[in-house]
Amino acid sequence: MPDWDAVRYRRFEDDRTRPSHELLARVPLAGAKLAYDLGCGPGNSTELIIARFPEARVIGVDSSPAMLEEARHRLPGAQFVKGDLAVWTPEEKPDLLFANAVFQWVPNHPATLKRLFGGLASGAVLAVQMPDNLDEPSHALMREAAAQGPWAAKMAKAAATRGGLPEPASYYDLLKPIASKVDIWHTIYNHVLENDRAIVDWVRSTGLRPFLDALEPGEEDAFLESYRTRLAKAFPPRVDGKVLLRFPRLFIVAERA
Repeated sequence: MPDWDAVRYRRFEDDRTRPSHELLARVPLAGAKLAYDLGCGPGNSTELIIARFPEARVIGVDSSPAMLEEARHRLPGAQFVKGDLAVWTPEEKPDLLFANAVFQWVPNHPATLKRLFGGLASGAVLAVQMPDNLDEPSHALMREAAAQGPWAAKMAKAAATRGGLPEPASYYDLLKPIASKVDIWHTIYNHVLENDRAIVDWVRSTGLRPFLDALEPGEEDAFLESYRTRLAKAFPPRVDGKVLLRFPRLFIVAERA
């Protein structure tokens, strides 16, 4: 799969970083010596962790060379390493494993979360946020556009790249046997965007990537226009001409027993 587009991802950085603020605010640690930012992207969440725990050694982990390059440029004094979270294990036991919007891309991520949480020392924290939006129009309509058009056959596997999240109760049952506390909640954001084209721009660096990667040269524009016209009907302009992108997210904060 082609690399992530770090520049496009950062166009909506304020909105994308809001969940990191909310997640970090619920981490029940007075201090930390070592923290990992898993799926650190361009370093926006890493920056928050450094500010929260200025005495800690903070290490960002990502599988994308482009994202890591952007993060190193943003935070030249921080440490960033390349890693595949499906098999990655911290070299030292951290006080905090922080993961904003990454585990939804990891195959069989509940097993990975259980493995990583099980390796923590008593009192350490796992903090995770994942988009829970596959049934929202923004994503249902990309699947619809993918299934209708000359590209349908080659896009058949794209929709399966990311599966829906299990129910919150399953995460609780997964982590609670070895946790002193598990906190789980949903937040639904309504991001104010300029228009339907801005929604396309938002998801091009995230949810649309598997679909666009399946296309041949010259097909992208037609597919994106097919998707955009669907969005225009689902997201009518509000009183000021802008649109609201509804975006549910699942949060989990677990403390190791």
